[in-house]
Amino acid sequence: MSKPVTSLRNCFAQTLKRLRKVKNLSQEDFSLVSSRTYISVLERSQNSPTIEKLDELADVLGVHPAALLLTVYARMDAAQDQEVIDQVAAEAKNLLTLISKP
Repeated sequence: MSKPVTSLRNCFAQTLKRLRKVKNLSQEDFSLVSSRTYISVLERSQNSPTIEKLDELADVLGVHPAALLLTVYARMDAAQDQEVIDQVAAEAKNLLTLISKP
């Protein structure tokens, strides 16, 4: 399931920018968690966020961080977006069951 880093980074950049615009947020609206410059760097796919930063960005966007990542992966294969969503939901449920066992 490994995707090329540039493709993943580009899709994250496009998703972040599109979602930010759909939610009528400016890059400055992220100032409590990041600089406008950093948001710009992410949206130009010049860098990838850490998991902590992803959590902060998702909070500003008003979405769950897992939903943000899932959207990125679903958009990478738009022809199978619902299949990706269903697969991730099933795998997450199975993983929770696995790690919940003593």
